[in-house]
Amino acid sequence: MKVTKQTFGVLCDGTEVNLFTVKNDNMSFSATDYGCTLTSIVLNNKDGSKTDVLAGFSTLEGYINLKYCFGAVVGRFANRIGEAKFNLNGKEYQLDKNDGPNTLHGGFDGYDKMMWNGKAIKGKNYAGVKFTRFSPDGEQGFPGNVTISVSYILDNNNNLTCYYTAETDAATPINITNHAYFNLAGKGQITEHTVQMNSTKVLEVSEKLIPTGKLLDVAGTPFDFTTEKAIGKEIAQVGVGYDHCYVTEMYDPEDEQCGLPLDATDLVEFCTVKEPETGHEMTVFTNMEGCQFYTGNYIGGILGKNGITYASHDAFCLETQCFPDTPNQKDFPTCILQPGQTMKAKTIYSFKI
Repeated sequence: MKVTKQTFGVLCDGTEVNLFTVKNDNMSFSATDYGCTLTSIVLNNKDGSKTDVLAGFSTLEGYINLKYCFGAVVGRFANRIGEAKFNLNGKEYQLDKNDGPNTLHGGFDGYDKMMWNGKAIKGKNYAGVKFTRFSPDGEQGFPGNVTISVSYILDNNNNLTCYYTAETDAATPINITNHAYFNLAGKGQITEHTVQMNSTKVLEVSEKLIPTGKLLDVAGTPFDFTTEKAIGKEIAQVGVGYDHCYVTEMYDPEDEQCGLPLDATDLVEFCTVKEPETGHEMTVFTNMEGCQFYTGNYIGGILGKNGITYASHDAFCLETQCFPDTPNQKDFPTCILQPGQTMKAKTIYSFKI
């Protein structure tokens, strides 16, 4: 296992941005302290070629100038909060309206545009990078001073683990995930990728993509991936594409501890994605009760890596998380982190080459 560090670029205020690269014998990933961003996941193919299965940009400027959070960490609350406000302990908190009337991924000042402190970490059978930052009380409109860490760790079994922790001095909503855009072929449409999900329910949403509070059975609908199915098979029946939160097997409405994870030891297998031409596979494990499946519906026209212009459905996201709009949904598992608690969210992207 090997970790290297190099300069990725310099911000306009003179801040130097670093790029860490972690390698085993079969694959590598790179991540930068700008936005705590995964910039590449490169698989070593048996014929000696390499495939970068992560969409994004070749230079720092791409991540600075363009939105859509390619490969970045999003928070303090990933996904949407309806009407850009919530009540907590008798007080109303107003957030940015950066998605119509709603808040998306924390608002205008996203974690994807902030600098993090990064350092290499290494053990006997793993290596990676740990990023940390301090989110002050009132940042993005949320209460509480919050200390956050995000670790990206690669082991010899081709598992890329994303481990998120957070601690606070005041009750606050917390929902942190990575917004990686995957394409297991490295280019082209992802509609021929197949997906099998261990999920029988999906959250019903309004026209503005805010949950109604209902969990819908996927059986007999275009949202059913309980048996392996090509992403493109029924995508036309869901409008511009999938952008929905699926319910993982971590969800248990009878368990009062369900919701914000305080223990990272128990994981469930959520889904497996296969790319038929290359044979690449990725299996996702998590301790979160939700996963947003997004098929890159709005990335068309973006100039990405190596001069390639992305089209709609050229990448997909699997964003493990608390349910969207949880601060306003009394029947959803809690997303409120209390003083004295440590949020411990964990997701593994396991690759078969």
